[in-house]
Amino acid sequence: MKYYLGIDNGGTSTKAALYTKDGEELCVRQKETEMLVPSPGGRVGAGFAERDMESMWEANCEIIREVLNTSGVNPADIAGAACCGHGKGLYIWGKDGGPVRPGILSADSRAWEYPLKWKADGTAAKVFELSCQDIMACQPVSLLAWLKDHEPEIQKRIQWVFECKDYIRFRLTGEARGEITDYSGANLLNLKTRQYDRELLRLFGLEEIFDKLPPLCLSTEVCGHVSKYAAEKSGLAEGTPVAGGMFDIDACAIAAGVVSEDKICMIAGTWSINEYIRREAVTDGSAAMNSIFCIPGYYLIEESSATSAGNYEWFINTLLPELKEQADAQGRTIFDICDKEAESIPVDEFVPIFLPFLMASNVHPNAKAVFVGMSRYHKRAHIIRSVYEGIAFCHRYHLDKLTASRPSPAESIRLAGGASRSKVWTRMFADITGYPVEAAEHGEAGTLGCAMAAAVAAGEYKDLAEAVKRMAAFREAVMPAPERSAAYEGRYRIYKRVIEALDPLWDDIRKLSAASSTIGK
Repeated sequence: MKYYLGIDNGGTSTKAALYTKDGEELCVRQKETEMLVPSPGGRVGAGFAERDMESMWEANCEIIREVLNTSGVNPADIAGAACCGHGKGLYIWGKDGGPVRPGILSADSRAWEYPLKWKADGTAAKVFELSCQDIMACQPVSLLAWLKDHEPEIQKRIQWVFECKDYIRFRLTGEARGEITDYSGANLLNLKTRQYDRELLRLFGLEEIFDKLPPLCLSTEVCGHVSKYAAEKSGLAEGTPVAGGMFDIDACAIAAGVVSEDKICMIAGTWSINEYIRREAVTDGSAAMNSIFCIPGYYLIEESSATSAGNYEWFINTLLPELKEQADAQGRTIFDICDKEAESIPVDEFVPIFLPFLMASNVHPNAKAVFVGMSRYHKRAHIIRSVYEGIAFCHRYHLDKLTASRPSPAESIRLAGGASRSKVWTRMFADITGYPVEAAEHGEAGTLGCAMAAAVAAGEYKDLAEAVKRMAAFREAVMPAPERSAAYEGRYRIYKRVIEALDPLWDDIRKLSAASSTIGK
């Protein structure tokens, strides 16, 4: 029997899972990955979010070995593997055969001033003509420009400029390739020619990296085989085919069955991803991000920010550690406890307005998380529900922009990521967005999407649409309830007014934070 391995390197964890050709998940293993938050020059809160690239590779090998050992599957029976990973960010491989510096995660905001500068001087408008994308601080172009100004010594050492999953595939195969969905979402490609563009790089002042961008490949293309070195490290069989894989938002969309234009996909993970596919890019400015989708002939239209369930994870780990320990001791999960507490609060009862901006924001580059309207009346359950609602409101905020770019309304939302595992949260997404919501049945959408790509690359299926029919499954749609939707609509209006009211304060707060971090140094 043949099996397919999916590997997903997200912003906070690394996962590997093994699937049959029918999409049955045999085994999944996960390892939390340490986020490095350096404070250069004592600048606490400088927006740095990094990862040790060698430790990252070791973590991938560790969980692959665990999957093989736990499942008992003979490595020789794995017909293919594929990786996905967080988009944006930056992973640089050096000419000396090792990482040049720590990898940079998509939650990093050190380069926040560069998109503002490029917008002010007209560069952004010229860039959009070629890439069909707004410029983000976490994209490789912004980060490379920042490094050029602040770490110029690394320029001569660069051999390859990788995205997250392309770095891991490189370590598995020894072959440098740049899979097109990821690189097209990084402001590195001309979306009209679907190729790297020297003029685009010239606009960013990065002409020197053109020859350091790896050759492009497709998601379902075999673009390498597991090397002897990687086989010894991971336990995989030497020569196992490795497909191009894809940007994690593509992998999740595929796992959610988004193979036509009538669905909107929401991914509630570290990032709030809201997306749909269409035959033409949106170039009238109503959509911030266009990229090339993993199904030929389609573009992925995206509204996103690092404002989703990663906030919930922080909330649990930082503010509810004792409750988490208690749940573990009782053989329960903290997520079930939080679901019950959130559900205990009636929908028409006011809970504080939460802006989920712990890692980044979709409204102002310096905005931070905040609870508004808290009183002594509020208990833990109110705050938990506030976090749930704030994250769902942020998805709605993106959705409102996204739907403006659609030629016709969507039929439903396909929900993936951490929130999709919660019936309470899934119902909340339906009521807040006003759409039927179908949650993906499989918990690990990213690894499943990768396994589908591997199955197509191995010849199991003719294309990703056929793989979806055989390997994906969804729960029954949750329909929005008018009375609950009306209650949420009032709070959503306040949510937007809070954003507007706080907008003038964020730059001053950043300055104050920077000044206070240097006291006593």
